[in-house]
Amino acid sequence: MLTEIPHHRPDTPLLDQVNSPADLRNLSEEQLPELAEQLRMFLLYTVGKTGGHFGAGLGVVELTIALHYVYNTPEDRLVWDVGHQTYPHKILTERREMMHSMRQLDGLAGFPKRGESDYDTFGVGHSSTSISAALGMAVASEVEENDRNMVAIIGDGAMTAGMAFEALNHASHLESDMLVVLNDNNMSISPNVGGLANYFSKIWASKLYTDFREGSKKVLSKIPQAWELARKTEEHVKGMVSPGTLFEELGFYYIGPIDGHDLPRLIHDLDNLKKLKGPKLLHIITKKGKGFAPAEKDPVGYHALNKIEPKAAVKPVVTETKPKKIKYQDVFGHWLCQAAHKNDKLIAITPAMCEGSGMVDFAEQFPERFHDVAIAEQHSVTFAAGLACEGYKPVVAIYSTFLQRAYDQLVHDVALQNLDVTFAIDRAGLVGEDGPTHAGSFDLSFLRCIPNMIIAAPSDEFECQQLLDVSFEFEGPSAVRYPRGTGPGTALDQDLPKPEIGKGRTLRTGAKVAILNFGALLDRTRSVAEELNATLCDMRWIKPIDEALIREIAANHELIVTVEENTIAGGAGASVSEFLNTECIICNVLHCGLPDLFQDHGKREQLLEQAGLDANGIKAKIVERLEKLDAIKHLPLTASGLKNT
Repeated sequence: MLTEIPHHRPDTPLLDQVNSPADLRNLSEEQLPELAEQLRMFLLYTVGKTGGHFGAGLGVVELTIALHYVYNTPEDRLVWDVGHQTYPHKILTERREMMHSMRQLDGLAGFPKRGESDYDTFGVGHSSTSISAALGMAVASEVEENDRNMVAIIGDGAMTAGMAFEALNHASHLESDMLVVLNDNNMSISPNVGGLANYFSKIWASKLYTDFREGSKKVLSKIPQAWELARKTEEHVKGMVSPGTLFEELGFYYIGPIDGHDLPRLIHDLDNLKKLKGPKLLHIITKKGKGFAPAEKDPVGYHALNKIEPKAAVKPVVTETKPKKIKYQDVFGHWLCQAAHKNDKLIAITPAMCEGSGMVDFAEQFPERFHDVAIAEQHSVTFAAGLACEGYKPVVAIYSTFLQRAYDQLVHDVALQNLDVTFAIDRAGLVGEDGPTHAGSFDLSFLRCIPNMIIAAPSDEFECQQLLDVSFEFEGPSAVRYPRGTGPGTALDQDLPKPEIGKGRTLRTGAKVAILNFGALLDRTRSVAEELNATLCDMRWIKPIDEALIREIAANHELIVTVEENTIAGGAGASVSEFLNTECIICNVLHCGLPDLFQDHGKREQLLEQAGLDANGIKAKIVERLEKLDAIKHLPLTASGLKNT
């Protein structure tokens, strides 16, 4: 059992021979347990170098080996769910020597990515998609009449989403030939593991049993009463020792639960299931963080790991201690506890992001008013709508990209009924190493078009706290969006009046250019405004927009520049242009925001620079636009009185 992250590359002679699954299949079964140990060591070493998810990966080392050993990948399709657990898969599929680049700019993605490898059959990042995708592939395979195998690997947490059960239901209806591997690492479905369960799994997966079962079907189907009795008897025997009845009722041939770290058992059962036709489900029990003692003890805390920096030989002399900046998620958590003390109608809801959304303290202080609904974003929103119908004031803490999955519920169940639900939208804007699957690039655009909503974007920690207060007090659907990580370090205990809904503030008055900042890029726009002697406004609200301030700015400046960490299409800047157009106000406008593409992974600062949203990029765009406007001024007029461009 490993207790520390290796600082030096471990000795992995057997793993070094495996550059692809084809090499893996050349090994004997007796060699595979040693390969698993070496794979674990190498995984810990590489994640220590780069940071990233590793607890889930440690738990599926044996499963990953068994799948690639039994199935002819990439011809056979492995579809992973979520993607947190795919680092061992990447190591075994021709990417071992690239693991040092994981989640870095131009390096390997932290999740399966179709453009990265033929072994990554489906791009993921969000949960509960694997069964649907594998089913689609299975149907395509049936149409093409090939013998390709389809395997979806899904965790018990991802099984909480309705989409997974929609796919199970459809697969049963189609009787498609596919396997679902349910990786149960929290015993949330059943703790029923042991000799008896393994004994029955051996029987159910054996050729003797399956042949007998299929043969009995043919014989007893001629005698309906006898077949029904036999079916119920089998169902009840299985139900006594496993949770398989649920999946059997859905039409799946169920095996398990079995020990997911028992390589011979995994290979045996997978090999038998591979020969069966129709929808099948293999239920395995694994331990998150397997083989690394700290992660086994604290699977939540070791879900992911930051890059481990080598210890300095000599400690640097500390001359000044800077106050530690607070993360926006903790600003929200602090506000949530304070608001709950003031208002006993506040109910907090999150779809499986208690720690990530800063809600741990609230859950401890107000357990009866806290609801983690698991990975069920759609349910979380409509659940909040139901609470609001009964006079409560629910607060839904949700990542920007997770809110996308509940868009219809937001529109139909909350906004259409004008219900009093506050959305605290975390991870808005670029999120860095997690890449485009988690980047909150679109929330301003998809929220702004919904009637009855008000939308705020704070520029610092204190303003985040204030705007949460104002939005919560608003009697209707409201949203406050804030980024991942820390802000500029603004103190939370200031005694200032609360902002008025739909009103921004002018931070500096300049000439010619006015910069309208929406959200967390204020520190960058402030330096640009000072360099160019531009007016700077912290707009605070995207909806309603501060119309009076925009009129004033347009009347006194040649160029309005909008800055936001959201896609330009339909974003905050678009709302400014729409207002100017509606009022027939003619003014030059420059929109600075995220480009019309999915930016890859990398450090947030690198991605902002790529998008031209760092201080230098924003300044360069403004200077370029001013030069164009100046050039247009000196063009001769045509006969119609227009500039000849």
